[in-house]
Amino acid sequence: MSEEIKEIQWTIHTTHPETVKEARAKLSEVIDPEIGMSIIQLGLIRDIEIENNIASVKMILTTPFCPYGPAMIEMTKAKATEGLNMPVTINMGMEMWDFSMMEDPSALDWGMYA
Repeated sequence: MSEEIKEIQWTIHTTHPETVKEARAKLSEVIDPEIGMSIIQLGLIRDIEIENNIASVKMILTTPFCPYGPAMIEMTKAKATEGLNMPVTINMGMEMWDFSMMEDPSALDWGMYA
């Protein structure tokens, strides 16, 4: 039984739709080293807004004490800057991550990621 892929809708889907594809592509290059999946697959990018040619990315981590957090945040900022072609600020969301936030929960079918 495979679950449906649910792409997270960011503010830029409405305000700057032309930026979505490249932003998603670049952000997909950021991999959570513990889980082995991209921050897009995991649903860690909760929103992207653009105001006055500056992007604001709301991001969460899979765990508040993620040892890779600082490196992932820096990589996210770099890739978002590349994908959106503008300055980016990262804002950390306070919501707790869980598997329901994943875009493709079936990707975690046991054995696929060991």
